Amino acid sequence: MKLNKWFYLIALSLIWGSSFILIKKALVGLEASQLGSLRIIFSSIFIFLIAWRNILTIKKIEWKWITISAFLGSFFPAFLFAFAEKEIDSSVASIINSIVPLNTLILGMIIFKIESTKRQIIGVLIGFFGTYLLITSGLKLNPDQNYNYAGLVILCSFLYALNVNIIKKYLQHLSALTITVGHFTAIIFPAILVFLFSDFEFSSLEKGEVKTSIFYVFILALFGTALAKIIFNKLIKISSPVFASSVTYSMLIVSIFWGIVDGEKFSIYQLIATLIIVFGVILTNKKSNIKN
Repeated sequence: MKLNKWFYLIALSLIWGSSFILIKKALVGLEASQLGSLRIIFSSIFIFLIAWRNILTIKKIEWKWITISAFLGSFFPAFLFAFAEKEIDSSVASIINSIVPLNTLILGMIIFKIESTKRQIIGVLIGFFGTYLLITSGLKLNPDQNYNYAGLVILCSFLYALNVNIIKKYLQHLSALTITVGHFTAIIFPAILVFLFSDFEFSSLEKGEVKTSIFYVFILALFGTALAKIIFNKLIKISSPVFASSVTYSMLIVSIFWGIVDGEKFSIYQLIATLIIVFGVILTNKKSNIKN
């Protein structure tokens, strides 16, 4: 079990760490609303092809939490990240997203009455201090970027954290694949509606940059959403919520690497801020009476 959870964590780090640069590339030829909706539509098709029968095993009473979990963990983040990366670097979005474990702990304490230690609380404070340094240093390094959009990533981190706790508490008995197919069953039609109202012109498919952007969304949907969701839901089932959400800082190396390769600026101050965030998350992830 311990070996499996680390394997899933590493796989997710590689997949999700590459997702941020794919979003950035896809935004070249697509609007944020188009990217988010296509990402969900493509992912839904992949999942339905391999697991549509699992829908029949979901009980009526379970659909409530599956639907809530789907919108929190899949629907809203698909759009929020796309809008955020229109204004801020992909690597910065990934780093800010790494505060998910901090928010997982906060929401776990407040809503789900999960006990925490002083060390974890200190870790939360350190992590948010690092986030503040990251944003302020980014403002100085990239004055042409609108760092107000970093707030969308912070909002996503809270949505992810709430979703992790919901799955752990209310959907633990379902298989990872069943949860995933349930998620996309709940959000595919809203995603189609968003796409239809996004003013996408099918004549634009003749443009090379649009075709390339759709290809990036296809890859993002297949690996970064569909496959990753199955792995992540499996990871939640065999580990603690905090351990599962710690993938958000283990994937930083991958996302920062892609950002630098793509020419994004990354200063020593941002590196220090990142290390502070990671240190805070590591403290948050330590708890003697939680079996990770």
